[in-house]
Amino acid sequence: MIKGLHHNAYRCRDSEETRRFYEGFLGLPLAGTLEIKETKSGRKTNTLHTFYRMGDGSYLAFFEAPDMPFDFKAQLDYDLHIALEVDRAELERKFAEGRQRGIETRGVSDHGFIDSIYFRDPNGYVIELTVKRPNHDERMDPAKNGARAKLERWTEAKSEIGKA
Repeated sequence: MIKGLHHNAYRCRDSEETRRFYEGFLGLPLAGTLEIKETKSGRKTNTLHTFYRMGDGSYLAFFEAPDMPFDFKAQLDYDLHIALEVDRAELERKFAEGRQRGIETRGVSDHGFIDSIYFRDPNGYVIELTVKRPNHDERMDPAKNGARAKLERWTEAKSEIGKA
């Protein structure tokens, strides 16, 4: 049985620049680093793996691998975004702080069951800070929200997209 998320890992351009954003702006403490000189497949590398602790004990992690080119291409709003839960006061503080620091800051977006604001980190990833609304748990309950039926309708209907 899966207990929960230990970490999600992403590439980064520069570990110190990434630390300044995640620790200095978002407040996630740098919890660990791992220098990797050889992969499990036997490939030699010079990579730094960093871990930032979240309040629930899970981590956001990053790989800086100067010897392995990576295309940090521009992403759409919802591509490769990382959504992190905060309380309402923190959402409002980070919104104001992001604007004050000159960080691309968007929102507040009303998604019906959560409210969200958005930033771009130094690597171009969209970071979403989100606050649950009182109806969140009911809206995310598959016994009440029809998620399976909606997915089935979508799967059937998408084959028609682009045919018209």
